[in-house]
Amino acid sequence: MDERRSTAKALPAHGPLVDAFGRVADDLRVSVTDRCNLRCTYCMPAWGLGWLPRDEILTFEELARLVRIFVGLGVRSIKVTGGEPTVRADLSTLVRMFREAGPELDISMTTNGVLLERLAGPLADAGLDRVTVSCDSLIRLRFAEMTRRDALDRVLAGILAAEAAGLTPVKVNCVVVAGRNEDEVVDFARWARETGRLVRFIEYMPLDAQRAWERTRVVPGASIFDAIDAVFPLVPESSDHEPATSFRFADGAPGGVGVIASVTEPFCSSCNRLRLTAEGRVRSCLFALEDTDLRRPLRSGATDEELTALIRANIRCKWSGHRINHPDFVRPERSMSMIGG
Repeated sequence: MDERRSTAKALPAHGPLVDAFGRVADDLRVSVTDRCNLRCTYCMPAWGLGWLPRDEILTFEELARLVRIFVGLGVRSIKVTGGEPTVRADLSTLVRMFREAGPELDISMTTNGVLLERLAGPLADAGLDRVTVSCDSLIRLRFAEMTRRDALDRVLAGILAAEAAGLTPVKVNCVVVAGRNEDEVVDFARWARETGRLVRFIEYMPLDAQRAWERTRVVPGASIFDAIDAVFPLVPESSDHEPATSFRFADGAPGGVGVIASVTEPFCSSCNRLRLTAEGRVRSCLFALEDTDLRRPLRSGATDEELTALIRANIRCKWSGHRINHPDFVRPERSMSMIGG
C-alpha cells in the first residue's frame, strides 16, 4: 500500500485520468437515480430499498457540470445508469444537457426497458446513441419471478422501440444465476441469431442488497460459452476495452454473444471505468470500499479546478483489482442499484 501511495504522488496533475497502475479512465458511468421500478431477486428485496431523499440527488445542472469536467479530463464515453434511469423525470432533457456538455461523447444508457417504448424516440432525439437492455429470461413466468414484475412484454416492446428510434446496436444483458435461468443461455443465443442482437451474459456478482450472494450460484463464463458453442459454434471478436468477451457465430448468422466474467475471470488490469453515483460520489471501482464526495464541495462553491483535484485524487488511489477471488475480499456496503452499473 505504501508503494502504491508513493507512485500515486508521482503521477502528473494534468492530462488524462491515470491511476497508479497506468490505466487511463475514459469511461464514466453516471447514475441519475437510485430508484427502480423492478425488484430483481439478485439485486434488492421485494419491498425495495430506502431511496435517497430527492434533495440529495444531483440536479440536472450539477450532473451536466460534472460531466463537462470529466470530458475535460479525457472521458470519451458515458453510460447513463440508475437504479433505473428512465424513472427520472424529464430524462431526455438531461441527456440533451449531456450532449451539449460533450458533443463528441459516446452516450449510451443501461435500462430495464420497462418504460423504453415511449421514451426511446425522445431520448434518441435528445442525443442518446444507443441502449443496453437488461432481460434475464425470455419466459414470461420466470421473468416475473426474477424481477417480481410481470413486464417481459413491455421490455420486448421497449427493445423494438429502441431499434426503431435508431438506438443501435441494442445490447441485451442477462445475469445468469445457477438454479434460475442458466438453462436459457442457448435460447438467448438462438434469439440473438434470429434478431441480430448482441446478448451479453453476466456472472452473478456479490452486489445484492440482501447480501444473499453465494459463489455456488455463479455460473462461470466458460460454462456459458461451452453450452452455446456446442450448439452454435462461436468465433472470438475484439473487445476494444469492453468488459465482455465477445463472439460472433461461426456460420455467419447475424447477432452475437458476449460473456462478462467479473467473478471467475476479472478484467481489472484493463479497466478504464469510473462511476458517479446519483448523490454525487465518484468511485473508481464497482467494488470500491471508499469513494469521494463531490456534491458537498459542488454545493459549497467549489471551482472546477478544485473538483478536478478531488476526481484525480480518487482515480490515483484505484486499487489493482477487486479481489473477489481472494480470502480478504470485502463486499462494499452499497448494492449495485445504489452504486450505478
